[in-house]
This record gives sequence, C-alpha cells and structure tokens, in this order.
Amino acid sequence: MQFQVLGPLQARRSSQEIELGPPQQRALLAVLLRRAGRPIGLQEMVEGVWGEDSPPNAVAAVRTYVSRLRGVLEPDRKSRAAASLLVSVADGYALRLPPEAVDAVRFEQGVAEAGRARAAGDAAGCQQAAAAALGLWRALPLPGLPGPSADAWRRRLEELRCTALELRLGAEIDLGRHREAVAELADLVIEQPLRERFRTLLMLALYRSGRQAEALAAYADARRLLVAELGVEPGPELTGLHARILASDPALIAAERSVGAAGLDVRVPAQLPQDPADFTGRAELTAELRLVLGDDGAPGFRICAIAGIGGVGKTTLAVHAAHGVREAFPDGQLYVDLRGVEDSPTDPEVVLGDFLVALGEDASGVPDGLERRSVLYRSLLADRRLLIVLDNARDTEQILPLLPGGRGCAVLTTSRARLTDLPGAHHVDLDVLDPQEALRLFAAIAGSERVGAEREAALDVVSACSFLPLAVRIVASRLAARRSWTVSTIAARLADEHRRLDELQTGRLAVEATFELGYRQLSPVLARAFRLLALPDSPHLSLASAAAVLGLPVDEAEDLTEALVDAGLLESPAPGRYRHHDLLRLFARRQSERADPAAERDQAVNQLLDFLFATVSAASRLLEPGDVLTDHLRSPQSQGAPLADTDAARAWLTAEQATLFAVVSQRAREEREGAVRPLIDLLMVWVWLIDGVVHQRQIEQILRPVVATAHRIGDRSGESRARCVQGMLLYSCDLYEPSEAELRTALLLARETGDRVAQFTAANLLGMVVGGTGRPTEALPYLSEALEQCELLGNSSVSALIMSNTARSLIDLGRREEAVDTVAAALATARDSGNESTVAETRYSSSVVLRQSGDADTAIGHLHHALRYFREQGRRSWEGLALARLAECLLDVGRDADAAVSAEQALLVAQEGGDLYCEGLAQAAHGQALLRLGHTSRGRACLESAGAVFLRLGVPEAGVIQQQLLQDVALRSAAPLHAPR
Repeated sequence: MQFQVLGPLQARRSSQEIELGPPQQRALLAVLLRRAGRPIGLQEMVEGVWGEDSPPNAVAAVRTYVSRLRGVLEPDRKSRAAASLLVSVADGYALRLPPEAVDAVRFEQGVAEAGRARAAGDAAGCQQAAAAALGLWRALPLPGLPGPSADAWRRRLEELRCTALELRLGAEIDLGRHREAVAELADLVIEQPLRERFRTLLMLALYRSGRQAEALAAYADARRLLVAELGVEPGPELTGLHARILASDPALIAAERSVGAAGLDVRVPAQLPQDPADFTGRAELTAELRLVLGDDGAPGFRICAIAGIGGVGKTTLAVHAAHGVREAFPDGQLYVDLRGVEDSPTDPEVVLGDFLVALGEDASGVPDGLERRSVLYRSLLADRRLLIVLDNARDTEQILPLLPGGRGCAVLTTSRARLTDLPGAHHVDLDVLDPQEALRLFAAIAGSERVGAEREAALDVVSACSFLPLAVRIVASRLAARRSWTVSTIAARLADEHRRLDELQTGRLAVEATFELGYRQLSPVLARAFRLLALPDSPHLSLASAAAVLGLPVDEAEDLTEALVDAGLLESPAPGRYRHHDLLRLFARRQSERADPAAERDQAVNQLLDFLFATVSAASRLLEPGDVLTDHLRSPQSQGAPLADTDAARAWLTAEQATLFAVVSQRAREEREGAVRPLIDLLMVWVWLIDGVVHQRQIEQILRPVVATAHRIGDRSGESRARCVQGMLLYSCDLYEPSEAELRTALLLARETGDRVAQFTAANLLGMVVGGTGRPTEALPYLSEALEQCELLGNSSVSALIMSNTARSLIDLGRREEAVDTVAAALATARDSGNESTVAETRYSSSVVLRQSGDADTAIGHLHHALRYFREQGRRSWEGLALARLAECLLDVGRDADAAVSAEQALLVAQEGGDLYCEGLAQAAHGQALLRLGHTSRGRACLESAGAVFLRLGVPEAGVIQQQLLQDVALRSAAPLHAPR
C-alpha cells in the first residue's frame, strides 16, 4: 500500500489505484494519515473533518467512513475478521502503516536529512537529499479536501516545501551552480515575496554571476516591500549580505567551481521532450526506473535499458520517468533519438559533438574523431550530475561511446532489442498495457464521456488494438477527430483482421510503418523465420514446434527464435516458448503473403501439423499400450518430440493442448482437400487422450467443416472416421439421438470401404448408445461386430472395453452368469494390455455389472481403484461417474451417510462439467440416501430432479425414478439403475 498526499490524495495497491470515496471520507483518511500511525479519538476526527460546525450525526458518519475505508483498503479481509490496517484503538482509530508508505512522511524525512547535511557542511549531500524530497511533490497537497486538518497539513507541507527549496538552491549556489539558480529564484521571489531567504539566495546567485547591480536592486525591492507591507526593515541575513556585496567581500565568490573560474561557459542542458499529458498506467515501472536512476549509493553511474516491440511506449515511459527524476540531476538532462531502427542510425560521433556543445564547449573547439570526443565528454561529466536519455538505440555498440564515466550521472536507454551485453544495465522489458490502462488511455484521448457511454465497445476496440499503446492512441485520435463516429463505429472497422492494420494509422502515425522499421533491419533468414512463425494460429509455439514450422533442426531454430526475441520482434513468455504480439502477427502474415509463395506458407503449417500428429501418436502409444490404433493410420514424416515416459507424454499433451486446438481448428476452417485426412487421423488419436466433455464445443467446431469437406470430396473412409469422433463426442455429452444418427452413418460408410478402424469404433459406440437407451438386445450384434473387427486388428486394449460394454447389455437382459464371466474376461484382457486407462474404465463398467448381479462389495473395490486413477489423471467426467456409481453401491451395503457424501461429490463434478447423465445418477443416489437418513422432503426433491434429467435424456432410469416416487418409500434401497456409462 502506498499513499500520496503531495498532490491529490491517492492510494495504490501495487500499481492499481484505489477508489477512496467522497470528499469527507477522503478527508477522514487524510486525518488518519497525518497522525502517522498514532491513535486519534472520535471527537478529534470529527473536528479534523468538519471543525466547529460538525453535523449532529458526525460520529456516526465517521464510523461509516471508517467501515467503508476498511473495505477498500483491505478488500480480501474476511467478514468479521479484525482489521489489520485501519484498527480500532480505545475510543478512536489508528492507521497502521510503515512510515515509507506515505509520501508526505518520506518528504519530511528528506527535508530533515538535507538540513542535517547542510549543518555538516555537506553541500552535495544537502542538494541531493532536498532534490529527492522535492521530487515527491506532484502538486498542491490534498486539493479539494475539506476540514481544518487538511488545511493545517497543507500549510505545514507548503512551509516544508519552501524550506526544501531553500536548502536545495542554497546548496547549488555553494556548489557553483549560481547561474542555473537565478531563474528559479526569481520565480520563487514572485511566488513568496515576503520570504527573505529566497531574496537572500537570489542576491547571492546574482552577485556570483557577475550581476552586482541586479543583486543590489533585489535588496532595494525587498526593503521597499517589507516596509510597505509589514512596516519592518529586512532581517540580519538580508542586510548582512547587502553590506558584504557593497564591500565586495571576496569570500562571497570563494565557493565558485574551479571549472567556472577557468572561464568555461557552464551550461545546464534541458533537452527532455515534453512529458506526455495523457501518460497512462505503468506506475510500477515508473517507480522502478526512478528508484534505480536516483540511487546515489550505486557504485558507478546508473543505467536503465527499456526494451520492447515498436509502438509499446518505450519512449513515452522513458521521457515520463526522466521528468520524474529531474530534480536529482541539477546539472541537466541530455536527450537524443538514435534512430536505431532506421536505415541510417545516428552516428555516435555526431551525437557527441551535439552533446559537447550543449555542455558548454565552443563548436569550433570540439575535436574530431569518436574516441577524442568521447574522452572530452567523459571529462566534462566527471563531476556533474546529469541524466542522459538515449532513445531508440540499435545496439550496444551505438551506445557505449555515449556513456559517462563518473558515478554522478545516470543513463536511460530504449531499444527494440534487449541490450543484454550492456554492462551494468538494469533491464526493463516493456509489455503492452493491461486492459484497464488501455481503456484509460483511449478515454483520455477520445473523450471519457463517449467511451463511458459505450464501455463494451471500447473494450472491443482496445482488445482489437491488442492493448498496444500506439494502436490505442491512433484509433482514439481518429475517433476524437470524427465527432459523427461512435465507439461502435471504430470497433466494427477493427473487427476485420485483414483490414485492421490499415485502420491503425492516422497522420504520421501508423502501426504498420512502425513495425516495418524493425522488420527492415532483419537478415533474409531472420525475416523469413519471422514471417513463417506467424502463420500457425497458435497463441504460442514451443521451440520444437517452431523448428517444425521452419523445417530446421531444433538448435538452428533456437538461434533464429532467440535472435528475433533479441530484435524485439518475437516474445518469449517462458523458456523455450515463443509468440508474436497479435498485431505483429498480422503484420508478419501480410509480409508473408507478399514475400512467400503460397506453397511454402502451406508447407510451414503442414510441417507443424505433421509434427503434432507424430508426437500425439507417440504419446498414445505410451499412455494407451495395447491400443494399435496408431498402427493403422498414416505414418507421419516427422519424428515428433521425444517422450521418455508416460509422465512426459501427459506433460506434453497438457503444454501443447492450446497449440493442437488452434492449429487443427485453423486447418479445419480452411476446408483444404489435402488437409482432411491428416486432421482426421490426428483427431482419431488425440480425442481419446483428452476429456471430450470439457472440450465439446472446441471439437465440434473442428469436426463440422472436416465432415463436410470429407463428404464433398468423396473421402468416404475419412468421413466415416470423422463421424465416429463426432458420434463419440455427442454420446459423451448425453446427446444420444444425434449421436446414434452419426454413428449409423459412420458404420455404413466403414462397412462399404472396409475400414476396420472406423468399423469397430462405430459399432462399439453404437452398441453403447442403443444399450444405454434401453435396447440391450439391439446392442449385442453391434458389440459383437466391434469385437470381431478389433480382434482382427490385434487391438487388445479396446477389445477389453468392448467386452465390458457387452457384459452390461447381458446383465440388462438378465443373463447374469454370462455377464459376470464376460466381465472377468474383460478385466483379464485389460490387465494383459498393460493399459492403465483401459483397466480403470473396465473396472468402472465391471462395477455396474457386479452391483446389478448382487456383488456390491466387489464393485466398491473396483470403483476405488478406478477413482484413484481418474483423479490422478484429472479425468473429471469419469471421476464424477465413478463417484455416482460408488454412492449406489454404498447404498446397497447400508452405508447411507457415506453414500450421501459420495453422491454430493459426484453432483459437484457433474455440474462443473455439464454432464447431465452423471448429474441424474448423483441426484438419484443422493435422494435415496437422504430418504433413508430421514430427510424426506429433500430426498424427494433430489429424486424428482433425477427423474427430470433422465426423462430429458430419454433413458430407462426415468421410469425407475418415477416408480420410486410413486411408492414414496423412504428407507428402501434403490432399485438397480441401468446406465450407458
């Protein structure tokens, strides 16, 4: 927490400003801050806010304000928990803060430090401490805040500011900087005409500058004013200095610097560009830069290097931060645009010539040659305190000759490249604005009323700008210049990605032109890599994926990607991962359309797709041993990423999930004939390794165009496989009728083409669907067909699953012994396959069969094993089903309370994933448990909910629930439920 009093009252948590409420509430906070942690009574608080004319309800108002302040100062504090910041003490309150949390306290400490240095004869220390303290001063303290306390604090702080100014200016005069002090002192004399110390310092500065007559005139003006206004003569300090000037006291000029005595025209350059009036955000980075630049304890000169992509606001931040530390550099500020991204960067020798003239050297006396100028430059800066801003540098080589040698100076550089070889630099990597900062910048330029009226559209605009400050500034300026446009107008124009870069330009500002400057600096090899890496839609790429796109070995690809990161044209959010800024991606794609043949662009994405397929296939072989599916799909050309074991496979699938979805979706939308079969094969392998319920919408969006394209081009085998995946997805999401329709079409196509992979997949899924919807007799032939095709392929892992599905249809038909024998065979086959996933799913199905056969105890054991696996693998939909089945079994063995707990857990998982069938099972088991435990009304409500779910799904369990409700049996065990899953 940081509080700012030296200006409008503000509070910040990290970089976020806190809304402090209405004026009286803010005034109360100021009362508390002024006490610096010491307790203050209620009556004193009332007087501090309202004075003698307090309203009758003032005490109640104080308590209300305190309550509200606690809410905004400690938003995470739990209800009824004691406050830790704004605490109650006796009959009042205290604000417990470290002293450094309030800028006014730091200001007073700085003024006191300057006074101690002055008393010790340390002019430099005095100047530095006073300048640092004054650097905290933003504006008149606490403007607009009512009450005697705020008024008194304002007066005190203003008095201390004058004291700080006196200390700083007096020290600067002692250090020989009298010429620079004259103008500021002249303004202060006008501002504070009765403050004699300012008059004394002005006279001394004028005298040391060789302006004796003006110094004496300043005394005469002071005397006239004091006599006229107050009827008193000037004080002893002023009159004593007047007498010494009249006597030409030689001690008055003894403190002049030797360099000044030698006749050098000492100048104080002030070359910083104007501090942007609409500067927004970046509070933490600004504070960080100011802290480093103003650190007098550093062993040498301080240097900060800001890096970031074009348009991200490096120059704006540098200039703003530099203005914030000007007081710490009384010898001036130098600034140069090094034009590092242009074809002809500024020559350091030319820069040094300009700097030397700015520092007082006669132009005719500036030596030729980079080295000679650099030596003279360092000599002139040896005993000075200057801030040097080197903007838009190309590389470290351009900067090195411009660095000072003495420790009193500081350097602030900006560059698109990260200057990692810049010695001793404090690096700041500048990212785009956060959404709220971008919105504030947009409103500051376009108009807060227009933006406030269309906040959602404004968020769309800054999002389309990818929160890049330059882009936000451009669209805001365009909107501000067009009063007939609304925010929605500009949002609609930015919605088209192909036209977006064209919209992001106004006057001399253009995002594309800014990017073009950096792009032109790349070598042909780097430029090609920059373009091709932008072609996949993935939010980021691993190093191995980037290598696949480029068609290069990993080590060569790493050299290129890291070089692009160093050039500020690629980001590396984590080691070994890379991404383009969104607008840079659009720019790179546009460049690729201009420079790269269509076949080469297509090949880059195909190479990535092939790499992903190869790695998913390798992961499947590790995670699904015994499943020979990958042996019957196309063979990838890529080796894929190396996966050492199952943990590595799962980690890779998790890390690359976003890339897989993005690239597969990209290819599916394009509806390319040549991409259909690779996409289908990838989906056939991948979809079994992820949770289809969780990713239903994403997979559906991929499958729809894939099925349509396969049908259009007559790829009947491909269409069959795609419909198998579609049918499986619909089934897992409880959409049984559309699932059955898809699977029937898939099975017909598979039989026609002789595609055994599609045939066993479609037949198995179709058997599950029709069996689960109350047609076990119809299911058995499909499951038999599936098992036959699966065994012909030698797929023992899937054979186990088909056998367990067969057992569930057999038990539904009352063929108990046959079902139990089939379950035992399925479990043996699953174990022999070595596939843990198959074993867990087979255990789950076995539990359903065993429970219905009357062996609930064995079923519970199977479910516990399956649950452990599902939880370890994060398979939430399977976890919910297993919990619901466990609740049913626990009811059968009389453990009603445990059943209720398991059912509640299942219900939470089901509702989280939107799994309706699981929700129905959980509600049914929960209802039965509650009825047995005596909670009749709640139990009936749960059963009614379960019945509604099953009725909606069209499964036999709806009739079972209806029968239970009609009988209204509160303490009887539930009738066996038949489930498709």
